[in-house]
Amino acid sequence: MANDRWSLRNIYLYLVCLITLIMVIVGAATAVRSIVDMIYPDPGYYMERPVDEEGDPLYSDEEWESQQKTQEDSARRYAVISLVGSLSYVFIAGPIYVYHWRKIELEKPRSTEPAAPGAA
Repeated sequence: MANDRWSLRNIYLYLVCLITLIMVIVGAATAVRSIVDMIYPDPGYYMERPVDEEGDPLYSDEEWESQQKTQEDSARRYAVISLVGSLSYVFIAGPIYVYHWRKIELEKPRSTEPAAPGAA
């Protein structure tokens, strides 16, 4: 009976479950990180406004604000793309895990020993 439990097919099923479970955990953790990045974005490195030799700003106020806005939009876009990638791990690997785990549970040999007294 112990040989049936560790057949090549069962080892395959357990390995697929292990790998997909790890993928779901990593995907969920990365998704949480991406959500935090979207809610509380990284302020980035503080850059002083560049000036020329006379001390005059190289960029006008509008140009400088436009650059800052572009940097914020880029960080937000990266967070959204990261979130989508993370959720794809969860939504693809999750059902594969559930399918294989159910196969293991259905094929598990049933115990023929009587239940211990007082066991539910």
